[in-house]
Amino acid sequence: MAKTILITGANGNVSSGILNNLKNSGHNLRALVRNGEKAEALKKQGVDVRIGDLEKPWTLGQAFEGADTVWLLSPPGPRAPEQASNGIWAAKQAGAKHVVRMSAVGAAFNAPTINSRLHALSDAELAASGIPYTILKPHFFAQNLMMAAGSITQEGAMYMGLGEGRMGIIDSRDISDFAGHVLTHPGHEGKTYTLTGPASINMHQVAAAIGKAVGKPVKYVAVPVEGVNQAMAQMGMDAWTINLLTDYFKAYGANWGDFANGEFQAVTGKPPRSIEQFAQDFAGAFGKK
Repeated sequence: MAKTILITGANGNVSSGILNNLKNSGHNLRALVRNGEKAEALKKQGVDVRIGDLEKPWTLGQAFEGADTVWLLSPPGPRAPEQASNGIWAAKQAGAKHVVRMSAVGAAFNAPTINSRLHALSDAELAASGIPYTILKPHFFAQNLMMAAGSITQEGAMYMGLGEGRMGIIDSRDISDFAGHVLTHPGHEGKTYTLTGPASINMHQVAAAIGKAVGKPVKYVAVPVEGVNQAMAQMGMDAWTINLLTDYFKAYGANWGDFANGEFQAVTGKPPRSIEQFAQDFAGAFGKK
């Protein structure tokens, strides 16, 4: 039976990937965007675009009305719990039968990162809402490595504040694939999934994979967190975001993220993309001629 599926954050990488995956699924796809001018491409794909803002709950009724299933994504920030709460309430008022929410790896009240602690609040609110739900907790995104694309291209080096930490890096395309599956298949209600790549790896292994893909040596240079903070401040990044990223740098450097699991393959029936596959697919961004 065809469902109406509402996708929030529709212009972001993960949500746009979900829409692309489901465009021929037979379901009615609806996208929530804040700026209609950015939604023309979605309209051309046949997506029902609704204008609304998760920070403005009075704008959400017409977007959520009639939605059977909701993909709820809030970008990281101090108002993320407010945004998630507004989305959960709108879904409840609209009678949604399933909400799938993107949380964060390690989301818990005692997590070492403010982002994961804030996500824990929203996870708890969704679980207590009475709406059938599924929570996805993805690990470190492979696409975050794009922040090193410039130095890799110019110097053959990636400078990051992650120490010698290992982590189960996941390609954001796999998050989209997994979410699309859960949104369209029964049996995932009441479950929480932690999504990782196929292996827990360090940045030296990442550098080697990118080097192989671009055809030149690439080295990883571990930068002290204090130095990264100074660089981010000089770039004009706001203090709250610097604090959020510092939390992650310290936690990952201490191997907080040193794990990988098989949940992605168990649900989708296929393995997640490896760091080698990611590097090959995005070799051009890292300077391959």
